[in-house]
Amino acid sequence: MRPPYRTPDWLLERIALGELPPEVLAAARARLLEEPDGAARLAALEADTAAILARLPPAEVARRVQSRVRVQRARGERPSRSFLPAFALVPALAVAALVVLVRPQVSAPVGPEVELEETRLKGLEARLTVHRQHAESAEELADGALAAPGDVVQLAYVAAGRAHGVILSVDGRGTVTLHAPESGTASVPLAPSGTHALPGAYALDDAPGFERFFLVTAETPFALDEVLAAARSFAAHPEARASRLPLPSRYMQTSFLLEKSSP
Repeated sequence: MRPPYRTPDWLLERIALGELPPEVLAAARARLLEEPDGAARLAALEADTAAILARLPPAEVARRVQSRVRVQRARGERPSRSFLPAFALVPALAVAALVVLVRPQVSAPVGPEVELEETRLKGLEARLTVHRQHAESAEELADGALAAPGDVVQLAYVAAGRAHGVILSVDGRGTVTLHAPESGTASVPLAPSGTHALPGAYALDDAPGFERFFLVTAETPFALDEVLAAARSFAAHPEARASRLPLPSRYMQTSFLLEKSSP
C-alpha cells in the first residue's frame, strides 16, 4: 500500500514562487492545502523567505552600485559594468536566488505528482527575467522596456530543463558582453528548474539604442567560440534589435530587449 501523497519540497517551492502554468499551479496549491500539514509547510516557507528578505535592504544594493560607479569615474574608467556579491540581490529576486530548488527523483509514472512534473516541464519555456533596482524596491521589466544609462538591473534565468547555457548581451555600440560565465571558453551548467538570479547586478552603460540579453542553451556542454562569433557578427547587423542569433539548430535561444534612452 502506497503512503498518502505528500507534496514534495520542489513542488512546494514552485507553488510559493508561482512558477507553474496557471492551471497546474491552482491544482497543486489546492492539493497541498488538503494535506494535513500543507498550509503549515507553505506558511513556514513564506516566513523563512520573509526573514531572508528582511536581511537584504535594497537601499544598500543601490548605495554599493553607485559607490562603485563613482570610483570608476574618478579613475577615468568607463562605468559600464558593476557587479555585486550574490548576497546583495534585490528583494524582488531574493526568493528566486536563495530558495534551494531540488528536482525530484522519479522512478516511474505512478501518480499525479509525476503528471505535475511532466506538465511543468512542458508548460515552461526557457526565458530571461530582468528587474531594475530602485532605492527601496525592484521593478520587473517587460521585454522592450525603456532603460537609461546607469540603471542597475538584475538578470535571472529559467532553464526549463535545459542543461547547459550561456548568457550574453549585445548593445547598440556593437559590444558583446558575457554574463554567465563572465569569462572562459565553455558553457555553464544550468539549474534545470526554477528561477535563478545571476550572482551580480549589472549597471547599464551609455551605449546608444538598446541592450539585448540572450540565453543560449543546449543539451550538452558546448564551447563558446561559435556562440560568441555569431553574437559579434550579429551585433553590427541593422536587425540586431529583433533578429535571432545565427546559430545552428542544436542551440535554443531566447532574448530580452531593453531600449535605451539618451543620457
